[in-house]
Amino acid sequence: MRTNELASRAAVHPETLRYYLRRGLLAEPARTAGGYRSYPPEAVARVRFIKRAQELGFTLTEIDTLLHLADGGPDSCDRVRALAADKIGDLRQRIADLQALEAGLTSLVATCDRPRSERDCPILHELGEADPP
Repeated sequence: MRTNELASRAAVHPETLRYYLRRGLLAEPARTAGGYRSYPPEAVARVRFIKRAQELGFTLTEIDTLLHLADGGPDSCDRVRALAADKIGDLRQRIADLQALEAGLTSLVATCDRPRSERDCPILHELGEADPP
C-alpha cells in the first residue's frame, strides 16, 4: 500500500510516516516501478503500536526500544514492565509538578480579591521577581 493509504488506515498524517522512516521506526519500504513507496500490510499495526505508545507518554526513543522488545523473548516482558514502571514514576513527578504550579497560581489569583484601590497585582509582581533559571 502507498503512503497515503497507510496513513489513512493508521489514522496519521503522511508526514508522520516519513518522520518515522527518518527515525528508523519504520523499515524503508519497497518501491514500485513508478518510484512510490509500497508498505506491507503489517505496517498498519506497527504505526498503530507507535501511536498508542506515544499516547501512553513514551518518547520515540523509548518506542524504538519497545518495538525491539516486541519481537519477543522471555526477558522482553520484564524489560517492558520496567520501562512502564519508570514511565509511571515520570508521570507522577510531572503530575506533582503541575499540582504545585496550580497551587501557586491559585494562591496568586486569590490575592486578586482585594478591593481595587488596595491592589498591587501580586501576579505581575511575582512574575517580575522570579530569578532566571
